[in-house]
Amino acid sequence: MAKLSSINKNERRKKLVKQYAGKYAKLKAQAADQSLDETERLIARLKMAELPRNANPTRIRNRCEVTGRPRGYYRKFRLARVMLRDLANKGMIPGVTKSSW
Repeated sequence: MAKLSSINKNERRKKLVKQYAGKYAKLKAQAADQSLDETERLIARLKMAELPRNANPTRIRNRCEVTGRPRGYYRKFRLARVMLRDLANKGMIPGVTKSSW
């Protein structure tokens, strides 16, 4: 089980990203638009820098839904490898069976 503070910190980041998503996308599009003047693009980048650091989507860490473990994460199941194996062996994940050949 991950530290509760780490899990809560990640949840706060998700909330901030959601809050600033529209503004962040607009500024990023302006900064990348080649048809705009260089100064306008620079201003957009400076405004992006003024946003909270945790409003950047890349700061969100994928964590297991059950344990909060940050490593060995499977996106398809939103679980860490340990919990994926445990729940699959118990038959709690539909369509997942233990392999044999």
